[in-house]
Amino acid sequence: MSVWLPTGSCTPEACLTDPAPAVALPRRVVRLAAFLVVLTVGLALLVPARALPRGPRDRLARFWARGLLGSLGVAVRIEPGPGGVPGGALVVANHVSWLDIPLIAATSPGRSLAKTEVRHWPVLGPVIAWGGTVFVDRDRLRTLPAAVAEVAEGLRSGQPVIVFPEGSTWCGRESGRFRPAFFEAAVRSGAVVQPLAIRYRLDDGRPTSAPAFIGEDGLLTSLARVVAVRGLVAELTYRAPITAPPADPAHPWEARKALARTAQSAVEGIR
Repeated sequence: MSVWLPTGSCTPEACLTDPAPAVALPRRVVRLAAFLVVLTVGLALLVPARALPRGPRDRLARFWARGLLGSLGVAVRIEPGPGGVPGGALVVANHVSWLDIPLIAATSPGRSLAKTEVRHWPVLGPVIAWGGTVFVDRDRLRTLPAAVAEVAEGLRSGQPVIVFPEGSTWCGRESGRFRPAFFEAAVRSGAVVQPLAIRYRLDDGRPTSAPAFIGEDGLLTSLARVVAVRGLVAELTYRAPITAPPADPAHPWEARKALARTAQSAVEGIR
């Protein structure tokens, strides 16, 4: 275990105790089958989609991500509306579930930052990697500067880059501190920071931790839990973009730390 590796205190035993209304077994089977079909279509489109211009490619990614969530029975709610993300913005959000990635892609596709283990996930791994994901080895601190530089370069090229600064998933009732490391990419590139808040609810408005992917939870276990929920709603709330402050040569770390605090306050302010 790395000395710098962020870890959440949430565990399945402690945080996944609230019962959620469930659909019958046949509906779960149908959802799982539909999910696999949408995933397969996504894999089949990986190569031809690369040849598309960015606009059509982003529209295809949004359509596919919404189809993926819909196949699982997840409704998407966007607040205050799908205004989109400024080009070259560092998109930062709280992190609850593997569903967070297609949820953001359903409105604002972009490159993502992910741990190296995600690359080896069955089926989902290649799809995530295809989107230009920046992978960081969280067990090797010396790889961090190169990952920050790659994110900064992506921002300079006008691409949105999606980062979950908590560094680990939380159940949604609890959250972690936004780590400042990747805010350095916004400071270096002069990019704006777009905070997003992610919440999962039932269709009657009650919050639920059922989609949380925490602790020693397995991907297949989490998938089975998601397809079982009746009336699952994923909420994505846009907050006002934040302009990155200029770096102070005398205290180069202060700008990214201040940016991380401001972004976290924006995200937590609507929970």
